Amino acid sequence: MKAILFHSHGGPEVLKFADLPEPSPQPGEVLIRLRAAALNRVDLFVRTGWKGLKLEYPHIPGADGAGEIVALGEGVSGFEVGEQVVINANLGCDECEECRDGRDNLCRNWHLLGETTRGTYCESISLPVRQLHKIPNGFDYHKAAAAALVYQTAWHSLTRRGEVKAGETVAIVGAGGGVNSASIQVAKYLGARVVVIGSSSQKLAQAEALGADILIDRSKEEDWSKAVFLATEKRGVDVVVDNVGTTFPLSMRTLRKGGRLLTVGNSGAPRFEIDNRFIFGKHLSILGSTMSTIAEFHEVMDLVFSGKLKPILDKTFPLPEAALAHERLERGENFGKITLDIQ
Repeated sequence: MKAILFHSHGGPEVLKFADLPEPSPQPGEVLIRLRAAALNRVDLFVRTGWKGLKLEYPHIPGADGAGEIVALGEGVSGFEVGEQVVINANLGCDECEECRDGRDNLCRNWHLLGETTRGTYCESISLPVRQLHKIPNGFDYHKAAAAALVYQTAWHSLTRRGEVKAGETVAIVGAGGGVNSASIQVAKYLGARVVVIGSSSQKLAQAEALGADILIDRSKEEDWSKAVFLATEKRGVDVVVDNVGTTFPLSMRTLRKGGRLLTVGNSGAPRFEIDNRFIFGKHLSILGSTMSTIAEFHEVMDLVFSGKLKPILDKTFPLPEAALAHERLERGENFGKITLDIQ
């Protein structure tokens, strides 16, 4: 099969379009002929590497993918050859206490597809059947792949960790990323008022089209926490979605007393300083979140397939041009999800 792979960490130039043997489905697995993959920022982090990351080379990046089943492993039921499926990249062991209790995103031997195991930038992949969700006939593969990781991430963060309620105000730091565009829609679906802090008028206009109620242009408002404070009639917001990390100080200033800061990542940097006085003085909660449970994945994908949540596509590249797709994501030019077309 054809795949995008790398043998060492580095820039986009380390990504190579090459041949690898096609995998075979093991008991309980299905073989999927992928038609689309979607990019996430974790793809960039894995490619550049970090201390302690151990990969089996050559490594194939990619957490998101969609395609059709071409072979069934022994013992598989509930799925048939030819069915269209989307992948859940949250890989629990299905054996530990957390997995047995339905909290597989807390698995003791947790993996993320494309991070510590080979991913979806390829023509074929074999996965446990529990990782799959059926795609309705006619639904676009690219939209399915684009939705999987970011919508389950936003859904678990906002509904389970943040417990966002109708009538609350949610501020989202950043407009263009996949999780942020999903968070706008999920927050609106839950009945919240949404504030978006974006880097350009163009991205803010796109956020407004998704339902954002208050738009703050951080290129014009250096202290955007003050702008949010004034826009909320000096009340502050109930929840901030901040996946940048280095913006935590401003996010904590933006929150009302008793507010919650939700984070699923650190696109800015993993290490930064915060003023602890804001945390105890304002009774703030900082809530981390990763992916979702399998049950929540099915829950949110059903909302996507019913049209209640709409995946946002940015630009599609042919699989051999994955390096160009990485460059676009690194430059932050995208609004929504960049996808790869796998012929």
